[in-house]
Amino acid sequence: MKKRGFSPVLDENTEILVLGSLPSDESIRKQEYYGNPGNDFWKLLGGALGEALQEMKYEGRLETLKMHGIGLWDVFKAGRREGSLDAGIGDEEMNDFSKLKELAPELRLVCFNGKKAGEYEALLRKMGYETKVLPSSSGANRRYSKKRAQEWDAVFKRSSEGKEQ
Repeated sequence: MKKRGFSPVLDENTEILVLGSLPSDESIRKQEYYGNPGNDFWKLLGGALGEALQEMKYEGRLETLKMHGIGLWDVFKAGRREGSLDAGIGDEEMNDFSKLKELAPELRLVCFNGKKAGEYEALLRKMGYETKVLPSSSGANRRYSKKRAQEWDAVFKRSSEGKEQ
């Protein structure tokens, strides 16, 4: 089944962009990035930023991210996938990242949420961005939850501290 991703959530103040692969079935149903409550994205990012993102309504989450200079998008604008596992993605169509310099002129760091998205790290690095592949926020990746949280904290606490000054 062909699935379509969402429009990017970013603006002229975005300094860090988090790229996932393709929204899950639950995210598509809700029309929300990381809409599956079994995904730890909002918990991980909220913990790093010192914000209770998982307790906010979706619009509040997005506004808080923008306040911290963080944007969201996916590597793929569309792809075929049964279910929600990244391993099942095929026939994918990549998003047009050439628009980033215009849409987010302050963008300096592109983070990839998991290995599948991280397969495209070299492409964004070639475009001049600093890059970082983060451990997946998927609930299936909880066995490494302490190390995973530390890696997310290392990236996003730096962002949060810079915004408070």
